[in-house]
Amino acid sequence: MRKIGASEKLAILQEIENGQLGVMAVAKKYGLTKTTLAKWRRRYEVYGYEGGEIRTHNNRHSPELKLQAVQDYLSGQYSQYEIIYKYKIASTTQLKN
Repeated sequence: MRKIGASEKLAILQEIENGQLGVMAVAKKYGLTKTTLAKWRRRYEVYGYEGGEIRTHNNRHSPELKLQAVQDYLSGQYSQYEIIYKYKIASTTQLKN
């Protein structure tokens, strides 16, 4: 599967926002899942244009950051998605690990 750049992701999301197509129609048109589209939307909301850029390297997180993220999750104050955006963790799977 080819990588989709930030500008193309934004254009795809704008098709939904402008009411041109629904989420399912856009997902089918581009061979994506609803989950992928939702993830892109959340990243743009949190990080702006930068959120749509392709990651070329893995981020290394300090033990302190990992501990704080886990403590925030266990406190019940934040959802998994709030935590991964707060600490710039790539996914909920990475948070769980």
